[in-house]
Amino acid sequence: MSKVSRNILSIAKLSIGYGSKTVANNINFDLEAGMLCGVVGINGIGKSTLLRTLAGFQPKLFGNILLHGEPLEKYISNTLSKELSVVLTEQPASKNLTVQELIALGRQPYTNWLGTLSKEDRQQIQASLDAFLLNELRNNKCHELSDGQLQRVLVARAMAQDTSLILLDEPTTHLDLFHKVQILKMLQALAHDQQKTILFTTHEIELAIQLCDRILILDGKEHPFGDPCQLIEKKHFDSLFPSEMVQFDGKTGSFKVNK
Repeated sequence: MSKVSRNILSIAKLSIGYGSKTVANNINFDLEAGMLCGVVGINGIGKSTLLRTLAGFQPKLFGNILLHGEPLEKYISNTLSKELSVVLTEQPASKNLTVQELIALGRQPYTNWLGTLSKEDRQQIQASLDAFLLNELRNNKCHELSDGQLQRVLVARAMAQDTSLILLDEPTTHLDLFHKVQILKMLQALAHDQQKTILFTTHEIELAIQLCDRILILDGKEHPFGDPCQLIEKKHFDSLFPSEMVQFDGKTGSFKVNK
């Protein structure tokens, strides 16, 4: 009897880009339920392009993207929205919604044509408010929120959508260190406690090393993937930036500026 794959997301020989322009080639990795994975690399290396390709917002150039063992392109829109949720860097279309109203939009794939919320919908919305510490802000307009608060609301909306896979593009951009850690710790708890598979792009490499179960390094060549400790042992972070400017310290898992 063949072994049933436990992978939520499987990527093989993936090439990404735009039209005739290839941004990255031969990307390979697998993610199981309950994993938090960071995608790191220098600016322009293809992190956001990868995320948009995995979300189905732009076509792949070559290779395979399997979600629950099925090719991504075989999913119809409504079915895909029950399996995959996305948080991009773009601001929500209407910040005039309240926190609770914006989070409730995550339930759209499940509501009837009138958009009527069921008991289960309301429970999911409440669970998201609880998980991201938003109860006191539930009636605030989104334009009244700080960057950190709004980011929590956007992730809470993705949680309310109740998909097995959540993709986030730079969820800690413009946040101070405390709120960067807060968001990533919340994502870690969401992945581990509710067995969600979460993949996010980030420039916060040192935080990703400390908090992620897996890391994908887009380096323009091999695109190594694995447990952060294994990647450190194999010195994959050492050549991420020009060595004359910045060096990676494998003992501390941090980068040091050459003075």
